Amino acid sequence: MNSDAQPARTLNCESREARAVLESRGLKKNYRSSQKIIPVLTDANLILRKGEMVAVVAPSGAGKSTLLHLLAALDTPTSGTVYFEAKAIETNDDAALGEFRNRAVGFLWQRHQLLPDFTAAENVAMPLLLRGEKFTSALEQARKWLAEVGLEDRADHRAGELSGGEQQRVAIARALVTGPTVLLADEPTGDLDEQNAWAMFELLERLHRAHKLTSLIATHNLALAARCDRILGLEHGVLRSREAAAIAGEGPGGEAS
Repeated sequence: MNSDAQPARTLNCESREARAVLESRGLKKNYRSSQKIIPVLTDANLILRKGEMVAVVAPSGAGKSTLLHLLAALDTPTSGTVYFEAKAIETNDDAALGEFRNRAVGFLWQRHQLLPDFTAAENVAMPLLLRGEKFTSALEQARKWLAEVGLEDRADHRAGELSGGEQQRVAIARALVTGPTVLLADEPTGDLDEQNAWAMFELLERLHRAHKLTSLIATHNLALAARCDRILGLEHGVLRSREAAAIAGEGPGGEAS
C-alpha cells in the first residue's frame, strides 16, 4: 500500500480534446418534504471525456449520490439534461433506458447491494441474466471477472459469507461484467478502513486502465481523489473544478469539507 497521496495526473493534449462520453447540462434536482422544496442539485454541469478518471468530492449529504443516480438514469432530474455520446438519454423509451443502464453504464454502489443468499458468481452474473444471456454463459463470464478482482477462490461462497472488502470486489465485478463504457462509483471506499480503501482504489485504477474505461468516482476522501485526472467539487448543488495541488498533501483519511 502506498500511503503517500499522489497528485492528479496531467492529461495530455489528446486527452483534453477527447470526445465527451457523458455530459450534463443545467442539471437540477429538488425533493419535497412536508410541503417544502429542498434543492439538492441547482446547476450541475459536467463533461466526462473518453478515458478520463474524474473525482467528485463533497461531504456526505451534499448530493453526490443524487448526481450519479441522475447520470445513470436511475432517477430523473427536476430540470436539465444528461447526454450519453451526444444523445439526450431522456429521449429514450423505457426499453432503451434499460439498455443504457445495462450496457453503457456500470454502477458501483457504496453499500454493495448484493443478494446475500446468492453466491458471488451468481451476483456478478445477474446483469447478464437480466439481458437474457444463458445461465452457463453468464456464470462463466462472472467467474472470469471474479478472478480479475482476485476472488476466484470465493466464487461459490454466498455474498453474506464474504467480508466487506470482498463484497465490494464482487460489486466491482458485477458493475463491469456487462462491458460498460462508463463506470460510476458512489463512495467505493466509504465503508472500508484506510488500508483496504487504498487497495480498493488501486484496483479501480488498474481496471480503469486495463479496460479503457471512462470513470466518475464520488468520494469524500481527498487523498484518493488527488490520484484522479481531474477533481470536481460539489458545492451548494453546483460542480466546480478543484485544484489537486491544494489537497494532494492530505493523508488517506482526509475528508472533503
